[in-house]
Amino acid sequence: MKSLLAALLIAGAAVSGGAALAHHGWAWTTGGNIELTGLIKAVRLGNPHGLLEVDVEGETWTVEVGQPWRNSRAGLKDGDLAEDVEIRAIGEPAADRSEKRLKAERLFLGTREYKLYPERD
Repeated sequence: MKSLLAALLIAGAAVSGGAALAHHGWAWTTGGNIELTGLIKAVRLGNPHGLLEVDVEGETWTVEVGQPWRNSRAGLKDGDLAEDVEIRAIGEPAADRSEKRLKAERLFLGTREYKLYPERD
């Protein structure tokens, strides 16, 4: 019985871990860039990456930004990404366009550019 329980736990961990891995990285994106401009409506920064809810012409998009170290390396400071701040984001959208999700490679606050993924230039 203990062996069966252990096997089920391991199988469950493998399945849930696979779903998490599928979400991260770039596999879920289109491979091409688009540009969005809108107002930040909600912010959740932290690991594994930050998420912004951005109002783009009346539609809510989820914009993935980097991990805290990546955002800092790009020059973003605490408070830069805040509610009601206008942002322009360039990055790869989800392959399923109905998701309205973008993995940001570059952000602009005003005229200042922040390169989250300079290695992708």
